[in-house]
Amino acid sequence: MTARTVRLIGLDPGLGATGWGVIDVTGTRLSHVANGVLRTDQKASLAARLVELHEGLKLVIADWRPAEAAVEETFVNKNPTSTLKLGQARGVVLMTAALTGLKVAEYTPNHVKKAVVGVGHADKDQVHAMVQRLLPGVSIAGADAADALAVAIAHAHAAGSAAVIAMGKRMA
Repeated sequence: MTARTVRLIGLDPGLGATGWGVIDVTGTRLSHVANGVLRTDQKASLAARLVELHEGLKLVIADWRPAEAAVEETFVNKNPTSTLKLGQARGVVLMTAALTGLKVAEYTPNHVKKAVVGVGHADKDQVHAMVQRLLPGVSIAGADAADALAVAIAHAHAAGSAAVIAMGKRMA
């Protein structure tokens, strides 16, 4: 029986920069497909920036055709205005993925770190180093793209675990 390949997109939302990373998952094998960062014009209005984010993400999804999306959950900043803007960008990311028909999963930053590094409180450098180990030869477009690839990897692990559990239930 040949393992089926599933394409996943991980998304690290931000108003100024939203990271994205696409991987293919075949059984337990992960392979890098593409990654990048969507940037919005800081001089534009909030509404215009949210539209930029939506349009850019629609193009990325159309270009790479993932089957599922995984989005990192927002952490709360000390600055309420920054937190609110991040939440609005995250809402656009969730909505855009859902509007394109993708199944969308959400993961906390600690879940992503634990899935990729094995420790829920790993620092960014540890996460980025593990992303490069898990996806050999990858050229990462920046910290936001590395975070997005980590979210995709975490989703691949979670989806793989769910598939194993489902297979066990069918065999019982």
